[in-house]
Amino acid sequence: MLLPAVAAPIEFVEAVRVTADLGRLPRPRTVPGDTIDVWVEDEARHVLDLIGEVPEGERARCFVPGYAVRSHSAHEVLFEIAFCFSCNRALLLGPLVPAELRGIQDFDAGSAPGRELLRRFQDAAATAARSR
Repeated sequence: MLLPAVAAPIEFVEAVRVTADLGRLPRPRTVPGDTIDVWVEDEARHVLDLIGEVPEGERARCFVPGYAVRSHSAHEVLFEIAFCFSCNRALLLGPLVPAELRGIQDFDAGSAPGRELLRRFQDAAATAARSR
């Protein structure tokens, strides 16, 4: 999957549980959702590497993303990606997403990096639910 190149260093990445049906909303400026984990340093780099390794996939139709990432510099959100693991589509948003990457990309949720990314989101959601 193509990721936006960013000049500012990514300080941390939020794992987000999406709380609205993005397929039914006009294109949002940000992904609505609750932070379920914060990944920093090596873990943040690993998650971004996983996203970068996910190959293109075949698109289905549903687009009801359940999870997202928000990548932050020290002072701002750099980009967000909302993932629908059912239809192999991801929505890229944010001030540093170039026009050619903005919007929907197809990805292979069934690939090894796609499955690992979903597992990380599910683990984060389970941990967040237990801590409530």
